[in-house]
Amino acid sequence: MTHGRVPGRDFELRLTRVPGSARPGTLRIEVADTRTEQRPPGPGTFTPPPPDSKTGRGLLLVAALATRWSVLDRGPVGKVVSAELDL
Repeated sequence: MTHGRVPGRDFELRLTRVPGSARPGTLRIEVADTRTEQRPPGPGTFTPPPPDSKTGRGLLLVAALATRWSVLDRGPVGKVVSAELDL
């Protein structure tokens, strides 16, 4: 999936179902972009935004709904926010 078209600012969404042996499995959601200047903090260092903030609620939702999540480097430039939900 591609959202918008700005040269040098691509966006990618990947959904993967990882089968489990004793359970239905895991849904892995990965959102990648090339914006390195706005790399979010990872789990354990994430602080919810102030109530009057106009941004920052995306990771709040990820932290509340995901079983596991992380922020990874995307080579050669960018970041990937990866979240997993046990099904």
